[in-house]
Amino acid sequence: MLKKIITALFVLLAASANAQVEVTDAWARATGPGQMATGVFMNLTAKKATRLVGIKTNLTNVAQVHEMKMDKDVMKMQAVKALDLPAGQTVSLKPGSYHVMLMDLKAPVAEDSQVVLTLLFEDAAGVKTQQEVRAVAQKAPMGGADKHQHGEHHNH
Repeated sequence: MLKKIITALFVLLAASANAQVEVTDAWARATGPGQMATGVFMNLTAKKATRLVGIKTNLTNVAQVHEMKMDKDVMKMQAVKALDLPAGQTVSLKPGSYHVMLMDLKAPVAEDSQVVLTLLFEDAAGVKTQQEVRAVAQKAPMGGADKHQHGEHHNH
């Protein structure tokens, strides 16, 4: 039994080591009553130039990469077909910027639950890969602030 566990661990580590994109700091916004959409945020660093071209999840059939940007003093959000990930540069998916949008949720996203996504990538040669990501759901203000951006503030 221990040998099977060790073998499974090595296979998992090998798969992580072979991943073309490093994913760090993944988290999702927990939903409130009646809320049918949420965002997922993370940092992506590709070993070689690639693009995030899709997302799959069991939570919904509608998972997209969205971009938020100011347009004449109005914050606008729209889906993008693909997100470029330049080699060796970290691209942050964060509130108020690029992010994964999950819409028409099949069930609420409870605080501290795991949101499992499969990210779909395509490199410059057209080679497609996919990578599973697990993001922990957290309560965060809708205004875009989250604990990853703000530490504790002290008055002296």
